[in-house]
Amino acid sequence: MSETRQRQKAGELLDFIDASASPWHAVAEMVRRLEAGAFQRLEEGDPWQLESGGRYYVVRDASTIAAFSLGSGRVVDHGFRIVGAHTDSPGFRVKPAGSQSRGGHVSVDVELYGGPIVATFADRDLTLAGRVMTRDTTSGEVIPHLYHSRRPLLRLPNAAIHLNRQVNQDGLRFQQHDELSLILASLSEGLPSSPGLRDHLAETLAVDADDVLTWELAVADAQPGAFFGLNDEYIATGRLDNLASCHAGLDALLAADPEAFPGVSMLVCFDHEEVGSQSFKGAQGSFLPDLVYRISHACQAHGADRHRAAAASMVLSADMAHGYHPNFARLYDDGNQAHLNAGPVIKVNAQQRYSTDAAAGAVFMALCEEAEVPCQKYIHRNDIPCGTTIGPITAAGIGVRTVDVGNAMWSMHSVRESAGAHDHSAMIDVLRHFFTRERLPWQERG
Repeated sequence: MSETRQRQKAGELLDFIDASASPWHAVAEMVRRLEAGAFQRLEEGDPWQLESGGRYYVVRDASTIAAFSLGSGRVVDHGFRIVGAHTDSPGFRVKPAGSQSRGGHVSVDVELYGGPIVATFADRDLTLAGRVMTRDTTSGEVIPHLYHSRRPLLRLPNAAIHLNRQVNQDGLRFQQHDELSLILASLSEGLPSSPGLRDHLAETLAVDADDVLTWELAVADAQPGAFFGLNDEYIATGRLDNLASCHAGLDALLAADPEAFPGVSMLVCFDHEEVGSQSFKGAQGSFLPDLVYRISHACQAHGADRHRAAAASMVLSADMAHGYHPNFARLYDDGNQAHLNAGPVIKVNAQQRYSTDAAAGAVFMALCEEAEVPCQKYIHRNDIPCGTTIGPITAAGIGVRTVDVGNAMWSMHSVRESAGAHDHSAMIDVLRHFFTRERLPWQERG
């Protein structure tokens, strides 16, 4: 694999993330790329007429998306190849009241979304991105808008060390209710009048402030993604967890030859993974089971045929992995570490926080070998609780063998995360091979 291609794919990932400041923007960007790749939009409320060789996508509530292509064979014989990921990332979300005056400033109150490293948001150029719902004064209908300020709007200033003498010993901490108001504007005399957040949104969207009804706005780092390291061997950006997997799956699906695999090749990217996936568009919802049912039905796989299709299927749950950090060696299992720029990682947990079993792990190892990319294995220390992914939820929800994989990264859940610049192209290659291999290794006969 050439270094030129590795850098190209890493650069494309940074561009994708810069365009995807919220789950809604991520899905909008994926839609743009899918339509450029001749994928046809389906609406959940419409009847579906699917054709062999067809390429389709479906969106649920603007932040969960699935795209799939149909091969030339019977679904009952070949099943589904599914790559699963998620569009959301941990951080802050703006509260319903928006902004308020406090201490001579206009500030925006936020609540935690998922489990961010709160301190990393301090003293950074922050902005807002998400969706805003407004009322059409003529029809009375509710209209959704994408909103993303490209310039810095907000800041979470730190307290000076003179006022917090133990910060370097005790660590930087914020009281989660009282100390997470983000500065938006000044109310000092002699400066222009400072509107609140609602007024700002109304002006930006060209509507009256009274017609701004609700919003889902995420706080995002305003700094674009970048390469770093002596030889640009690393990348730094927000939302690597888990937009890197969304982009890898999307790139792989777009590049895959739809004639190579006779079954259904699918990418599904859910919202709400970081808060437990229990929603109508999360992995615990009906979105993926509904899709599998409707596609099977359209392909004449009925009743017990769907169970036969599930037996021929496999899911790769693609989420980022914890890369070994030399400054924190004590936090890793000595014999099962994952390293940046050393290839895709198989994630294992005996408690099924990751869905990998021996058979699924062996299949992924074989796929990596055939795609000529390296492969690693990772397991948590016994004395540190393990996080989880959509993998176990998906495996249980549709009854399909699943393996949890991802690329190694540092600073997971920071406002600005890091990863190896060489790993992204390797993940794309193995996912594309997954989508195009006619039969998986465990399905070989003879």
